[in-house]
Amino acid sequence: MNNGMTYFTFVVYFAALVAIGLYFYTRSKRLEDYLLGGRGMGSWVTALSAQASDMSGWLLMGLPGAIYLFGINQAWIAVGLMLGTLLNWLLVAARLRLYTAATGSLTMSSFFDKRFKDPTNLLRIISSIVILLFFTVYAAAGLVGVGKLFESMFNMNYTLAVLIGTAIMVFYTLLGGFMAVCWTDLLQGLLMVFAIVVMPFIAYSNIDPSVMTAAYEAKPTAFQLMPEGSLSVALLAIISSAAWGVGYFGQPHILVRFMSVKSVAILPRSISIAMVWVIISLTGAVVIGLLAIPLYSSLPAGDQEKVLIFMIRDFVNPYFAGVLLAAILAAIMSTISSQLLVSSSTLSEDIYASIINKKASDRQLLFINRICVVVIFMISFFLAMDRDSNIFSLVTFAWGGFGSAFGPVVLMALYSRKTTWYSALAGMITGTVVMLCWYAVGWGASMYEIVPGFISNMAMILFVNRFWPNKDPEIAAQFDEVRHNAKIKHTPETAQ
Repeated sequence: MNNGMTYFTFVVYFAALVAIGLYFYTRSKRLEDYLLGGRGMGSWVTALSAQASDMSGWLLMGLPGAIYLFGINQAWIAVGLMLGTLLNWLLVAARLRLYTAATGSLTMSSFFDKRFKDPTNLLRIISSIVILLFFTVYAAAGLVGVGKLFESMFNMNYTLAVLIGTAIMVFYTLLGGFMAVCWTDLLQGLLMVFAIVVMPFIAYSNIDPSVMTAAYEAKPTAFQLMPEGSLSVALLAIISSAAWGVGYFGQPHILVRFMSVKSVAILPRSISIAMVWVIISLTGAVVIGLLAIPLYSSLPAGDQEKVLIFMIRDFVNPYFAGVLLAAILAAIMSTISSQLLVSSSTLSEDIYASIINKKASDRQLLFINRICVVVIFMISFFLAMDRDSNIFSLVTFAWGGFGSAFGPVVLMALYSRKTTWYSALAGMITGTVVMLCWYAVGWGASMYEIVPGFISNMAMILFVNRFWPNKDPEIAAQFDEVRHNAKIKHTPETAQ
């Protein structure tokens, strides 16, 4: 491959990201601008930003690799994610936007604190710790993807590859904040869906039909929808895979997009855009994994997640390859930059401003936020130094952690008048501990740890609510007001 042309495409792509960061630097003077874009995001930016930051390198590397290894039964994950995406937009988006505006919340941790009027500040502190823990792992997964991409395509040193990717993401996030991240996500979301639509056709045209038939005959699990084992084991495996969908209710980097939309009136359009993007992208990722089976009969351990990279390297001319490789990088960067911003805002807004310096000005908090960006990325960088790390496994762990800790709390915050700060805190701690213990003892091989984590969290909240329900009339009144506003039919003029 002519690396010169591919390098040129990457340079152009990086330049576009930096330009976006510089453009929004002058538009992020207030803390609300830097963290939520002034709550003024439109339908296209909201939709594609939410979905691009959601899928990450897992979409173009992790999922095709899993399909290649285990067959189409891994597509149950995609089914769960499609349903989870739809329910998240329908159940959470509008109410969360209204509730966070009503409470003046800029982060998920501050929303939990203000929604339930926690007098101890424990909800904010514990949720902040959970965010920092799982996002550090999540961001490390993305940096591993960057390293593997550059290493495979340019024979670049793995550490240098991770360092270059880190530097670019830190720069444009540092400058433009949330608006820069969202607008780069819009660009990156379009690139991702372009690559995932084009590559299956290119790959299929390069496969000999007889080779394809022989490869699928040699691997009967390729098109076996039911996982191997007894009926009960297979059903548990399907439930475990589809349970990825419930994780959406607790992902801070996705939920913050709902908080930033300029009006709930534009959400129906955003939902349509998001669902079309998700269905096309997940379907394309599954097809790429299936086509990789006859193309690459036996890949060494650790290379299975590179099947899309290998396809681009082997079958695409260098003028076009750079664009498709930039799409993989886009998938990775869109998620990491979002996670980085959420993590840094947690440190600055939920720890520094609420505990260390309660009188901090917007200018001080912006400075602290940008310092936190660098610190968090440095930690994730060192975690990503193990090049043998599996992207799919790291994302699975972090996704399950957020779903277990926050999913039920978010739903009950939006739909339950009875829930109190102590029931929310008890549920959050219970879900996190159960999930971590389930993972630690290795039971995740039989059932994804998000299932017991989510269920135990919800059960604990319902149990506490049963005996010690909310009795604060102000909290109940605010809940009723948000619920009423969420039901109001907005006219098209309202959305402008």
